[in-house]
Amino acid sequence: MFRKLRRRIGTGEFLLFGIFIAIAAVAVVVLTPPGGSSTSATLQGWTQTPQGPLSPADRDFLAKVRQAGLWEIPTGQQAQQRSGNKLVKEVGMHLMTDHLKLDEEVRDIAARLNVVLPSQPNADQQGWMAQLSGLSGTEYDRTFAQLLRQAHGKVFGVVAGVRAGTRNDLIRSFAQRAVNVVMKHMALLESTGLVDYSILPEPPAPSPPPATAALDTPVRREIS
Repeated sequence: MFRKLRRRIGTGEFLLFGIFIAIAAVAVVVLTPPGGSSTSATLQGWTQTPQGPLSPADRDFLAKVRQAGLWEIPTGQQAQQRSGNKLVKEVGMHLMTDHLKLDEEVRDIAARLNVVLPSQPNADQQGWMAQLSGLSGTEYDRTFAQLLRQAHGKVFGVVAGVRAGTRNDLIRSFAQRAVNVVMKHMALLESTGLVDYSILPEPPAPSPPPATAALDTPVRREIS
């Protein structure tokens, strides 16, 4: 068939036809959305679940919620014993009780979605716990508020991004609850009056505006 086609349209046109077919094949692979093809979805790290496609970002979100609880629960409990500041004690209590609930929920969701969760805090979190364990008095209070406020600000972007873009219904509803908890904790930590905003990471720089077309001005044509 291809030989007849080649004789009919000529060598140059035949080569162009072959290039077009190759480009079309690549486009089909690239543009196939997660869920549309199990092969492409697997290659991209997506998996199918009864609640919708599960992305690598969704799994990372569950892991981060789990690790947040693994260091904030014992740290919130520690604040009850180590701090002499009433507000810090109250904030610690909220952190502990809220993360106990989130931790129970994230373990249940991970089991339903077949996601393996970490069993210990990450290296940074372990370092913060060690740092706080060596402090007391007002120094403990300031460090407690600052470290936890920084940590919540960092994880907020991750949680909000998953809430905005996940394709999985179960992750979406859980991310909404996590967003609310993180926002609540940031406000509570700030209410202690011990957060130094000048050393928090600056907000990301705004994206450059899109290139704008030249102003629509009438084109004058010279009459010859």
